[in-house]
Amino acid sequence: MISRLRRALCLLLPLGAAGVQAAVPAAGQPAPDFTLPDQSGKLRRLADWRGKWLVLYFYPKNDTPGCTEEACTFRDDWEQLSALGAEVVGISVDDSASHAAFAQKYKLPFPLLADTQGDVAQRYGAISDWKLFKFAKRYTFLIDPQGQIAKVYLSVNTSRHSAEIVADLKQLKSSRP
Repeated sequence: MISRLRRALCLLLPLGAAGVQAAVPAAGQPAPDFTLPDQSGKLRRLADWRGKWLVLYFYPKNDTPGCTEEACTFRDDWEQLSALGAEVVGISVDDSASHAAFAQKYKLPFPLLADTQGDVAQRYGAISDWKLFKFAKRYTFLIDPQGQIAKVYLSVNTSRHSAEIVADLKQLKSSRP
C-alpha cells in the first residue's frame, strides 16, 4: 500500500515542495563525498570516479515513466558520454534489488546507487522528505575530474537531458586547459 502511494505521489506531487530542504552545492564547490551500494551490492565512492567527468543524477523512483525515460536516454547516449571521458551514475532512494531489476530490464550500462535513507541526496540538496517516505529530486551534478561541481541541473527535461549534458561536456572540455 505504501509503495503504491509512494509511486502515485512521485508522479503527482511537485518534487520541490518537500518539507526538509538543504542547500544545493554550487558550481565550483567540491562535490559532497559518498559511499553507497550499487545494484550488485558493491560499495561505490565518489573517489572511484576521480580523474573522470561524472554525471551524477538523482531521480525519484525506478520504473516510473520520467525516470525510465531519463535512464534510457543516458543509456542511448552512453557511447558519446564515454568518448567525452564521462561516467554516468544514478542515485535514488530505491534499494539495490530494485536497482538491479531496473538496470537489467532496460539494459543500463551504468551503476545505480541505493541511497535508501536519503543521506546523500540530502547532502546534494536533492531530497524531498514527506516524513513517511522520501524521494530524490530530479537533479543532476556534472562533476569534473578533480571532484569539483562543474554544473548543476535543477530543471531537467528527461527526454533531452542527456543530450544537454553531452553538449555542455563538449563546451566545458574545450574551455579548460
